[in-house]
Amino acid sequence: METKSNKLGVMPIPKLLATMAFPLIISMLVQALYGIVDSIFVSKINENALTAVSLAYPAQNILIAFAVGTGVGVSAFLSRSLGEENYKRANETANHAIFIWITMSLIFAIIGRTCGELYFSLQTSNPEIIDYGTKYFNICVGLSFGVFGQITFEQLLQSTGRTVDTMIMQTTGAIINIIFDPIFIFVLDMGVAGAAYATVLGQVSAALLGIYINHRKNVDIHISMKNFKVNFEVLKGIYKVAVPVIVMISLGSVMVFCMNLILIRFSSTAPAVFGVYYKLQGFFFMPLYGTKNALIPIVAYNYGAQRKDRIKEVFFLSVKFTLTLMLTGVIVFCLMPTTLLQMFDASENMLGMGVIALRIISLSFPFAGLTIIFSAFFESTGMGAYSLVGSIARQIVVLLPCAYILASFGNVNRVWFALPIAEVCGFLISSLLLKVLFSKIDL
Repeated sequence: METKSNKLGVMPIPKLLATMAFPLIISMLVQALYGIVDSIFVSKINENALTAVSLAYPAQNILIAFAVGTGVGVSAFLSRSLGEENYKRANETANHAIFIWITMSLIFAIIGRTCGELYFSLQTSNPEIIDYGTKYFNICVGLSFGVFGQITFEQLLQSTGRTVDTMIMQTTGAIINIIFDPIFIFVLDMGVAGAAYATVLGQVSAALLGIYINHRKNVDIHISMKNFKVNFEVLKGIYKVAVPVIVMISLGSVMVFCMNLILIRFSSTAPAVFGVYYKLQGFFFMPLYGTKNALIPIVAYNYGAQRKDRIKEVFFLSVKFTLTLMLTGVIVFCLMPTTLLQMFDASENMLGMGVIALRIISLSFPFAGLTIIFSAFFESTGMGAYSLVGSIARQIVVLLPCAYILASFGNVNRVWFALPIAEVCGFLISSLLLKVLFSKIDL
């Protein structure tokens, strides 16, 4: 049985990476844009609204962790099955992805409707921030079936090499979000809740489009829930990769949550600055994650097909691209911090704090970027635990203690240095683990 996914094993690597990554990079840039637009509109309500959305980020990221982590596991396991010409297992993997989507959506619906107020009360005593945040949390987390569906069907397309269709899905959802943000927030006077509903509407639209595209165009897999039975071997194959990714991304939520607790001791502006940074850095990191998502099926397929020469070639090519992109990010953040912050109606206090923060944190970009690319090779070869080790060291063992110690000096500007320090440590650990991986697979 020949499939179009065979391009993963025969197309020249530069062309393959470009054709796989470019649509994902475009779609990820659109994702970054609508995340920024969302915060820009919210910031026009007031700074407390922006702070509430910033404090909600860790909770949203936990949700994303389960969706993306599972999706990465599905993509790696499905692509490897295709590389090994095990088409029955590839179809079973796709069917289990649907089962997981439904299950996760139900679990997070319960969490979203019951835990919002408690979550924000743990971070602040400001009643306005708690009110804004709870409304936003209840909607985005409670109606998470959209984002789970969107990511599930994106990964099914990516795992068979259909990244253009993934771009169409993500771009459609993002555009719908951007259009309805101002309508819901200002025209219908829904405030922060309007931003959340616009987000959910974009996610649901993308998920429905993903169902249609997979049904009509993805001929490499056959999805059918008729007579479906849970196969624990398939689940094991998916979650061998997915669990470390879920934990790794969730660690980011723990890190941001704890950083917000440290920063809010200085003022409510500090976590708002940190939240704005996370939105802005998406312009450079989202394309990198798009490249990573393209790398996973490429490496997984060629790992299954024992094409080590192609794995080596795509590694060096991706490293060159990463360094170019990340150094560009450093230059932009260092030269244009005021312009970036003014997009969010930054007050004088926020500008004074934010300019310093953006310049300091951007120094971490090259190290963080390479660590992300290294993780693609860990995950696509079934060694996702290596990514987990690097993330624990970077985001928990180094960053939080370092931030806490620096905060004890009473100057918020010192806290920002914790991020570059942690990323350098994460890069060194990941480099060592990558060397171990390459020796294991004789690369």
